[in-house]
Amino acid sequence: MSEGRDVGSSSKVSTTVSEVKAASPLGASLGAAVAGFGTDGIRGRVGTAVTPALALQVGYWCGLVLPAAGPVLIGTDSRSSGPMLVAALTAGLTAAGREVWQLGLCPTPAIPGTIRRLGAAGGLMVSASHNPPHDNGIKVFGASGAKLQREQQQAIEAGLRGEARAPAFDGQGTAHQRHDLLDSYRDSLLQSTKGRRLDGVKVVLDLCWGSATACGEAVFRELGADLTVLHGQPDGARINQGCGSTHLEPLRQAVLEQQAAMGFAFDGDADRVLAVDGRGRSVDGDQILYLWGTALRQAGQLPDNRIVATVMSNLGFERAWTESGGVLERTAVGDQYVHAAMQELGAGLGGEQSGHILSAEHGMSGDGLLTALQVATLVHGRGQDLAEWMDGSWSSYPQKLVNVTVPDKQKRTQWHQCDSLSQAVEQAETAMAGSGRVLVRASGTEPLLRVMVEAAEQEQVNHWCTVLAEEAERGLNGAG
Repeated sequence: MSEGRDVGSSSKVSTTVSEVKAASPLGASLGAAVAGFGTDGIRGRVGTAVTPALALQVGYWCGLVLPAAGPVLIGTDSRSSGPMLVAALTAGLTAAGREVWQLGLCPTPAIPGTIRRLGAAGGLMVSASHNPPHDNGIKVFGASGAKLQREQQQAIEAGLRGEARAPAFDGQGTAHQRHDLLDSYRDSLLQSTKGRRLDGVKVVLDLCWGSATACGEAVFRELGADLTVLHGQPDGARINQGCGSTHLEPLRQAVLEQQAAMGFAFDGDADRVLAVDGRGRSVDGDQILYLWGTALRQAGQLPDNRIVATVMSNLGFERAWTESGGVLERTAVGDQYVHAAMQELGAGLGGEQSGHILSAEHGMSGDGLLTALQVATLVHGRGQDLAEWMDGSWSSYPQKLVNVTVPDKQKRTQWHQCDSLSQAVEQAETAMAGSGRVLVRASGTEPLLRVMVEAAEQEQVNHWCTVLAEEAERGLNGAG
């Protein structure tokens, strides 16, 4: 925080860093080692990076920074550590005098949707998304239903570090279980299909033991789908393990065995989805954007024929979309950047290759279940199955992503200061001569440097991806 900036928008607290460096009334500050907000909230290993003490303080400072009027919502995925962190967040929020509504097990998009519908002050989601069971995290949403602005994040971080003054201890908040609110979210999913149904359509769902188990099976069955469900119960010990959107093979096998028209796999908190068509081909976020965007454009419902994607989106997608008369805007990786660009440009559709899709018509929240319903009902409404629709799509450029573990955060985030790696990137780009591209970026949630190469020829992709990954290992980790 800079000199003279208020801690947050709430009228309950206002201070500057230069005035006071006081700890929270709930205990000592967590200091410089506190986890900060990455590209998708706070996330890490439970017991080390993410602890009850951290959650208590996050809840307290969120209670001060979020707008003063209205309840604060909390949801969770199925992880075993979820109830512990929900309890700690609730304690912090009520200590700040807030009213807390606990939704229980729910998809992440249920939180922003309910915030907007009820006019809540904000919400928190306890989840580590696609990460393994031993991780967990906290996503924070503001009164608009969008993820917090950077200034609000910094205000909370300043409180966690003891750099902001807190008011006298209140502790007058209340907490209520509101599992009934999930019914409204489920109803909104059904309404989103505008009467389109799936009667008799064979569909496979991989709910990955996570948040999608809360209502994913129910909404597809209510629309008449002939359903096969994999990993359909909440199980925090197995969430994301060999299943879901990061492990498509179980879904692929089930689709082929059942001779299904399509299948959908969700991540742990169900804000993302990937698909498999009836021939077993993977359908990623780029292809979903192209197919959904084409349907919207043909219906005259896509402003300026514009889609917002990220720097990770495939070059084949970009060229196919622009050659068909569309406009593609790219942002940094992270749905908050896609969200911001969509708002600025008035775009109707955007998303990430990983399957995080945002629709302006449906609230601008990444929602895997909503996306799956849209794709399934749009395809069926055209009298096709997903494979037939895919045949009229586009061909991906070969693309390879290698993750290099770089424990030193400064080296990871400032990799461009490594001359040998920067020179290798320039060499790769020159060699591909406009027929490919290189993307090197630090992960916002893990200690990884992601090296991606994309080109018209697989041989070039493999060669330069190996060269750059090896140079990153040598240059940033000192391996010789």
